[in-house]
Order: sequence, then structure tokens, then C-alpha cells
Amino acid sequence: MTTPSPLHFVTLLGSLRKASFNAAVARALPELAPVGVSISPLGSIADFPHYSQDVQDAGFPAAVLAMAEAIRNADGVIIVTPEYNYSVPGVLKNAIDWLSRVTPQPLAAKPVAIQTASPGMIGGARAQYHLRQSLVFLNAFVLNRPEAMIGQVAGKVDADTLRLTDGVTREFLASQLAAFSQFARKLRP
Repeated sequence: MTTPSPLHFVTLLGSLRKASFNAAVARALPELAPVGVSISPLGSIADFPHYSQDVQDAGFPAAVLAMAEAIRNADGVIIVTPEYNYSVPGVLKNAIDWLSRVTPQPLAAKPVAIQTASPGMIGGARAQYHLRQSLVFLNAFVLNRPEAMIGQVAGKVDADTLRLTDGVTREFLASQLAAFSQFARKLRP
């Protein structure tokens, strides 16, 4: 049996909050990844200005170009985000708007997994569906199942260390990462 080639995924975090539950989820992913898979964070979307054609015409911001290049070089992207007002946070939508204008388009044909975490019961399901709509336009290849929607996340993250501690959630995320790895390998040229 041959050993599968290594994969490298990057995480795109849709939250700017210092004590973000979603950041805790994203930080847990490298240790939950299957053997042969590495995961690292992208830069912060806080470094992106509000999208404007005028700003773009003056030249793409360095943070946008750096993130686009990191996405292009990755084998897949894991978007980890909260849900705001039944949708994606404005800062995440802004980042996607910027990235959508870079040529070549970094998310086109790129495997993407989505993870949402919320203090509410349904764990960000509505944000996932809105995010999927934007990703369809960009021709990203989104993992359909298993969907990772972490409800009542406040009880699953240690408030002092901001570490994802819930064993069931960690196991589920590990299973999603395993499925995402298989998905990304199938899409490799």
C-alpha cells in the first residue's frame, strides 16, 4: 500500500474577536488533522480595507495578494466562521469580495470545508448556506458532508485558555478533516 502524498490546508477565520470561539476551533485543527495533513492559519482579514473598485484600481493591498497566494499554494481551505444576523460576518464577505477579484482567482477549483460555531443551538447553519452561495460563484469545490456546525460552543471551549476541550466535538472535527483530506486528494490534478 502506498502512503498518500502530504496535504497542506489553510484556515480562513471569519472572526476578529480576541476571545473568538471560532478562533479556538481553528487553532484546534492542526492537532486534529489526519497523518500527512498540515494546517496553518492565513493572515487576518482585519488587514483588508473595505472593498472598493477605486482602491483596487490603485493596486491590490499587500494583505489581499499574500492571502490569495497562500490559498493558491494550499491543497484546500477551511473557512471557520461565526454567524452574524443569519449570515456571514461582513469582514468575511469583504475578504471574499477582495479575493474574488484577484487573477488568477485563488478559490476557483479549490477544495473548501466550512466550519461554523455559535452559542446558539444550530451552530451557524444559516451562515454556511449563505457562504456556500458565494463559493458557488467562485467555482470553489465545497465539501458537502459532513457539515460542521458547532452549536452551544461556549460550553465546548475553556473560557480561560480559549481551547476547544469538548471531546465529542474534537472527534467530529477530526472526522470532517479526514473526509476533507479524501475529498481534496480526489480533486488533485
